[in-house]
Amino acid sequence: MKLETKRFSIFLLSMLFLAAPSQAIYPDKALQAKEKQATVASEWASPLKQRLENMADSLSANLKPWKVPGRVFKVEKYGAVADGKTMNTAAIQKAIDACSKKGGGVVLFSKGDYVTGTFQIKSGVMLEVAEGSRILGSTDIKDYPEMIEEFKSVMSENYRFRQSLIYAEKADKVGIRGKGEIYFRGEKKHFSSPETTGPIKDRPVGIRMIECTNVVVQDIMLRNSASWMQNYIACKNLIFEGMRVENQANYNNDGLDPDGCTNVIVRNCFINAEDDAMCLKGCSSLPTQNVLIENSTFVSTCNAFKLGTDTQGDFRDILVRNVTLGGVPDSLVSIEGRECSTGITLATVDGGNVENIVIQNAVINQARCPVFIRIGNRGRVIPGREKPAPGYLRHVVIENVSGERNYIQGSLISGIPGHIIEDVYISNYHVKAVGGGTKDMIIQNVLEKEGGYPDAQGFSRTGLPSYGFFLRHAKNLIFDNVSVTPVKADERPEIYNGGDVTNVRYNNLFIK
Repeated sequence: MKLETKRFSIFLLSMLFLAAPSQAIYPDKALQAKEKQATVASEWASPLKQRLENMADSLSANLKPWKVPGRVFKVEKYGAVADGKTMNTAAIQKAIDACSKKGGGVVLFSKGDYVTGTFQIKSGVMLEVAEGSRILGSTDIKDYPEMIEEFKSVMSENYRFRQSLIYAEKADKVGIRGKGEIYFRGEKKHFSSPETTGPIKDRPVGIRMIECTNVVVQDIMLRNSASWMQNYIACKNLIFEGMRVENQANYNNDGLDPDGCTNVIVRNCFINAEDDAMCLKGCSSLPTQNVLIENSTFVSTCNAFKLGTDTQGDFRDILVRNVTLGGVPDSLVSIEGRECSTGITLATVDGGNVENIVIQNAVINQARCPVFIRIGNRGRVIPGREKPAPGYLRHVVIENVSGERNYIQGSLISGIPGHIIEDVYISNYHVKAVGGGTKDMIIQNVLEKEGGYPDAQGFSRTGLPSYGFFLRHAKNLIFDNVSVTPVKADERPEIYNGGDVTNVRYNNLFIK
């Protein structure tokens, strides 16, 4: 059986599935092509998984928290008062400066509530917030002076992120740890500027670190920034372990955003974010590479795990495993509902290349679009630079996925004309969807949106032509042991060919 049409009616697709059970006999040419495709997938997918497992082993063995000298600098000694009222910015900075000058050690917040504006962490300094202690961000924007980094990027030039509570630049061996809490007090009643996809005015970031090495964030609770919680640009050797983030207070409340970073471990972390929860970015135009994310939970009312939005730099060699992704459970705080836009987003829209990504053992719950894989042609760059050609996206493995209560939109894998997604292997993928889709959704026109904002909710948020996977501008895709199960009857097909799709196998259905 050879399928030439670009789009399948639900009747034809249903008949094909009925005619192609697990023991189906294919015509010789189709069977040979199917077997060849499976062989090709094994040629790259299995070695890729093994190579990234080796990378993860190497990172775990060699990337360790830096050894903190035994010197302790209590901020009270430098004039800090932990009464929840006194402004301690100058005292905290004095303690940090003294610690760094002496060769490093612990700057200790030992008891009570320490109110502060912006301070800068220096080399060799480990901030430690003891159990029962809190650092409280000032609620006055005047206490957040602009800190303009030397390194130029889309973040500094387009977004103009220049204010934060905690800042570090070109520092080595820095960190934040402790059983206490940093409460940024970023609620809308304190910082009320509107939501944006561009510059954020008068809403400081929680933590910004630029061109730093050997960064550790361990065990700490980070709560309610006025915008992004954390942004690390052009940094190397980062460890986030046992960190808890609750960022449901304002607009643009991302959880964790490493950007152009090399050698990154995110382990045993929890993030609940109004905006993107765990988000790898490329604003720096540098590669984001050698990344291990494991044993963590990322929930969001936007995107749970995301590679993008800005993708001026490349992304490669990223392993994500043993993660729970999706919308915000009823037991947690949320200011924007419970659904997330996507469980997994992998995108390139600003010229960067994406390759060698493995995601294993994931649970995706309460996502409108569980999987969103996208090439676009937005081409955002620093002003004055030439718009780049679209990048490529290839060699992606997603396996061992389950999930419940996923919503009506469905997953989408789409490049653009002339720039196709290739070599994607999805296996042992079994999620449940709410269902309820109608025949009218099948015949709708899903726009290309080549230069649009790279988010799944821009594509038929109320229901794509399929309840499982909508495919377009893609080749060499294998879906092996995959099922999407609607709880309520759904009149759409499980998979839909939106055009320019070649060499795709969906379980036992071979689609040209």
